[in-house]
Amino acid sequence: MSKKRLKRRKLKENLFNKRRLVILNEDTFEETFSLKLTLMNVFVVATLGAIIITFVTTFIIAFTPLREFIPGYSSSKLKKDAMELALKSDSLSRALKKNEAYIQSIQKVLTGELEYAKFNKDSILSAADEVPSQADLSASKQELELREQVAKEEKNPLSTSPKGRKQDTKK
Repeated sequence: MSKKRLKRRKLKENLFNKRRLVILNEDTFEETFSLKLTLMNVFVVATLGAIIITFVTTFIIAFTPLREFIPGYSSSKLKKDAMELALKSDSLSRALKKNEAYIQSIQKVLTGELEYAKFNKDSILSAADEVPSQADLSASKQELELREQVAKEEKNPLSTSPKGRKQDTKK
């Protein structure tokens, strides 16, 4: 046999040969514990133990407040505070726009560009609120007819044929 085969056979024998683990009391040489093992069993148990420890550690870090100690993760309190500050800054920017519009209109009145009789504080404040215009969302006559046609086709799917549909669309 070649040297490679001999090495493989010897390795296989070493992995699967049974060995005995014995724990003795040193004073009395009494056997406290004994266990029959192979190197393969020890390797498998050690690998499974490492995998289990890795999963447990990952689970603990991912689902407990310990993740806040890892760089890059922010605390939940910090996220909550950031959200509140964003909302406050948004409302403050709206108030600032209203005040700026009010001050500009007062400056126009003071410089004489605008007559005092035409000045209305409420109209200026409402002009600062940019409200989008309402679009006409009512259905047109063609759309209503199409809806009726689709409803009829859904009620009787077997009675309509592809030819019938083509004829309906030509009308």
